[in-house]
Amino acid sequence: MKTFFLFLSIAASGVALAGNAVDDRGELLVNDFLTKVITLDARFEQSLIDAEGEVVERTSGTLEIERPTRFRWSYTEPYEQWLIADGLNIWSYDLDLEQVTVKPQAEALANTPALLLGGSENALGQFDFGGTTVESVTTWVRLEPKDKNSGFERVELGFIDDQLQRMVFFDNLGQTTLVALHDVTVNEPIDSERFDFIVPEDVDLVGTAAALDP
Repeated sequence: MKTFFLFLSIAASGVALAGNAVDDRGELLVNDFLTKVITLDARFEQSLIDAEGEVVERTSGTLEIERPTRFRWSYTEPYEQWLIADGLNIWSYDLDLEQVTVKPQAEALANTPALLLGGSENALGQFDFGGTTVESVTTWVRLEPKDKNSGFERVELGFIDDQLQRMVFFDNLGQTTLVALHDVTVNEPIDSERFDFIVPEDVDLVGTAAALDP
């Protein structure tokens, strides 16, 4: 899934403000995002930074969320790739390679930051709250995985005017990725077919999809 589960951070440069009120505010922002944002539609720009601080990849595309279990992360530049969570499976479709990879959604999202997109408020059960930082107009909230073998170190979510605008993920290899959201629309209808996936003909399928219980 290439860079999807990595996300970066300028947040470390923020000014930490002590006090329970600030931390309570950060927790409230995350909870509101998970419980009150039912749909979300946005453009994104993403930069992958290596351990030496060099930008190694820039990508862009669109993000669509329909809670509690569905999202679509579509890369459009510089390559085209779709990552679709349909509520049962995760489909990763590389259009250039003509290859589809599928995994059961519960297995694929377990202990990953993607739970914050395609999961409900119960997703917070897999994270520890790491504090809140205020930088200019952005409130950064840090979340740390309870599973230390999850492959990432922490997640930082940036809120401007109470709306999620930045996502920052630090992996265990020293890489960081910044995702900046633009033209964010929340709680407006999204065509349900955007979260359906039918394997195209003449493409390679890797993996086995989970099926609904009879």
